[in-house]
Amino acid sequence: MPNSNPNIEWSDFSKVDMRIGTIVSVEEFKEVKKPAYKMQIDFGEFGIKKTSAQITQLYLPHDLIGKQIMAVINFPPKQIANMMSECLVLGVIGNEQDIVLLNPDRKVKNGLKVG
Repeated sequence: MPNSNPNIEWSDFSKVDMRIGTIVSVEEFKEVKKPAYKMQIDFGEFGIKKTSAQITQLYLPHDLIGKQIMAVINFPPKQIANMMSECLVLGVIGNEQDIVLLNPDRKVKNGLKVG
């Protein structure tokens, strides 16, 4: 099986803070070149964070409200068009660049650590 990235140390992986959050708002992100949504995600004690995601191929806004997802919450904020993104939603990238969101198979408390 080919390895496309160099090996990392456990200490590198342990720096990535992945948490569970619930999507509380979604709207079309009209200011970006590729179709995307602006989202607000509730991470419990870590607060509500803003982000954008290019997930319009497989998801409609009303289907995302209340959905739990996994995200990295300790990247520095990143300017995307006119919005400051505060987390990175995790997903699987398909052959057609369609993205399937990663999520727990049971409802869990917002903010729990993914490990």
